[in-house]
Amino acid sequence: MSTTNAQVLIIGGGAMGVSLMYHLAKVGWSDVVLTEKNDLTHGSTWHAAGLCTHFAHNPTIQELRATSVRLYRDILPEETGDTCGFHRSGAMRITSNPDRMDEFAHVAGLSRFTGYNLELLTPYDIERLHPLARTEGLLGGIYEPDDGHVDPSLATNAMAKVARARGATVLRYNPVTSIRREGGLWVVETQKTRIHAKHIVNAAGTWGWEIGHMMGLNIPSVPVLHQYLVTDTVQAVSDRIAKGLPELPMIRDPEESWYVRQERDGLILGPYEKDAQPWSIDGCPPDFGANLMPPDLDRVEDIIMMAMARIPALETSGIKSVVNGPITFTPDANPLIGPAHGLPNAWLLTGSSMGVMEGGGAGWFLAHWMTNGAPPMDALAIDSRRFGAWADRDYRVEKAIECFGLQFGVHYPHEERPAARGKRLSPIHDLLLERGAVMGAAHGWERPNWFSDKNGDEAVPTFRRSNWFEPVARECGAVTNGVGLADMSVFSKFEVTGSDARAFVDYVGTNFAPKPGRICLTYALTPDGGTQSEFTVTALAENHFYLTSAAAAEEMDGDLLAERSTGFDVKISNVTESFGVLSLMGPRSRAVLGQLTTGELGADFSRLSVREIDIAGCPVRALRVSYVGELGWELHVPANHLEEVFLALETAGKPHGLALFGAYAMNAMRLEKGYRAWGSDFTTERTPAETGAGFLIKMDHEFVGKAALADRMLAEDRWDMVLLEIEGGDVDPYYAHCVVQGDAVVGIVTSAAFGHRTGKTLALAYLRDRSAREGLSVEILGRTRPAKILDEPPFDPSNTRMKA
Repeated sequence: MSTTNAQVLIIGGGAMGVSLMYHLAKVGWSDVVLTEKNDLTHGSTWHAAGLCTHFAHNPTIQELRATSVRLYRDILPEETGDTCGFHRSGAMRITSNPDRMDEFAHVAGLSRFTGYNLELLTPYDIERLHPLARTEGLLGGIYEPDDGHVDPSLATNAMAKVARARGATVLRYNPVTSIRREGGLWVVETQKTRIHAKHIVNAAGTWGWEIGHMMGLNIPSVPVLHQYLVTDTVQAVSDRIAKGLPELPMIRDPEESWYVRQERDGLILGPYEKDAQPWSIDGCPPDFGANLMPPDLDRVEDIIMMAMARIPALETSGIKSVVNGPITFTPDANPLIGPAHGLPNAWLLTGSSMGVMEGGGAGWFLAHWMTNGAPPMDALAIDSRRFGAWADRDYRVEKAIECFGLQFGVHYPHEERPAARGKRLSPIHDLLLERGAVMGAAHGWERPNWFSDKNGDEAVPTFRRSNWFEPVARECGAVTNGVGLADMSVFSKFEVTGSDARAFVDYVGTNFAPKPGRICLTYALTPDGGTQSEFTVTALAENHFYLTSAAAAEEMDGDLLAERSTGFDVKISNVTESFGVLSLMGPRSRAVLGQLTTGELGADFSRLSVREIDIAGCPVRALRVSYVGELGWELHVPANHLEEVFLALETAGKPHGLALFGAYAMNAMRLEKGYRAWGSDFTTERTPAETGAGFLIKMDHEFVGKAALADRMLAEDRWDMVLLEIEGGDVDPYYAHCVVQGDAVVGIVTSAAFGHRTGKTLALAYLRDRSAREGLSVEILGRTRPAKILDEPPFDPSNTRMKA
């Protein structure tokens, strides 16, 4: 068998994989090979309806989609001289649901910041833009004027044409048979050749799970069957064409779960049923390629009838064809893009249920990541490592079914969806449920969001104040006036030991490693100076460090530490499930803890220090840190002792009014202190200095991203994070709200909540115009509310309470 050498091997010739090949070739990586088991577009791309949109709840997802539109509409036709069949029809979403109108207002506000024009509609506007649609019962909608649809095959082949002209190679009808690592390279056996590649990319879409299995990965994606029907000529559409009228905008009714777009002189109707039908969960048939399933319209008959009632013209034509084929869904319906966990030079670009809609932008995104060492935007919503080993077969199937059924679901803030829960449980999970915990999911863990005094209580999803507002207020009051206890076992936890442990921890982030017995924060940067990770670093001994970070960062931080350990004599251990964490906070916390340990808890146990103590005969790492602005300790306990320590603290705390508190109360209290959070406030897009953590940057040692950080700290276009107090109203902000000054959009809210201790509505926000300090407002669900920058945290700005 012949051998082919490549810098990059892309497995999969759909819109996603070909887009990556195109973008890598455009930046000069000509030694790129793409192998496809059938022909380009086979699998899902060829039968896609080709819808393209700018609607999204996340700026990164929105940019993937907007980049795809620009590529298909403008760039590829200019480069190739051929059309991609892009129709700029515009699109609208209509609704009879008040919550949906709130959602539309939120997305329209986010889009003002990102620069995309999305307009809220009245029923009159809907009738004017889409005269075939009835408007009875509608409250309004949202209009996306630059949306459209594309011919998936034309677009994919146009990208391939440009890539081949720049030196890329496409191997058709060349299935992969095995994958292995050998001599620092990926060795991939295919039907036609053996390929040696420095980088390998799983862009296999429908076959993504199987290729992942060959790579040694668990890919949490599932093919799900989706149908749409194409009508014969619709007279009302034909009449419009004869009159020279523009193409009808695409229309979606998310409440009834369908979309309709014009297709020549007919219409396409696509329904999404609630009871999704997974297909070939553990591997596709060997001969599957450009194949479809038989029509199964009985499954979607009720949705078709609702669409016909809204657009009566659908009833006037017969059905020309029915497309019923697989599309892939991940557990959150977002694609898997980025490094493959635990594997060198291995990447994922798969799992998109909207491969054509997002493919053009997805290829750009990953190409930038591969060639620059960092993503072009915050990747958290799409990073392929946001799921861990806990995302097993049952999880991926249950979540795929849920996501398909909620394809048009309302995206509420603080939403907790019910499928496939309980994958990772704290040792005191059942005890917390008995005490009224209302759980949320965090990287597979069940974590208390808040505590209810009503059995079986659940959070009511809403864009307004929910039923947890008053319970959270009580939790905050208990922490402030007495003592509170929270289970924070979801933290990611790592131990670093070895002769080079101190030098390694210095190198990992912007701050120096602390001295033994002390604690610090440090920020690991991307090569271009953005904030990749935040670690709380505890020095247990000269060459023994304990690092904690966000739950969602477990696989990402594990990779980061492993990659940066090259050349250091260190051992890195993931001890996330070996330790539980209890957060004991409040002015009575010392009194409670003092009843259970003989250890010194006074002045000698100062803030940002650590001691090994015993509680109820159990060994405990007691960290004198607080994320809520109160005197307190994080108690890191071997998991097998967590229940004993919890019960001892609970008993000792009863005379002091100890109460349990959850993540929502902690979030409200940290905002009253102006504390930033990784994943919302700290992201790869901005430096720690821009986020307000410049005091933790020590430039007199070496760390990844140092040179780029130094340049960015002096750049005129750098951003500035501020703490805002927003004038009160009936809606509490949460994230992704525009900050405006007059008519200009000058910033974006990254996290927000009502501060119960201060009675203030607070938000952290980036100002991209650093000079905009006065006359600010925040747009929340379409309403503008005055805001002012706070020069200091509104709660205990001198930190007197924490230092007590």
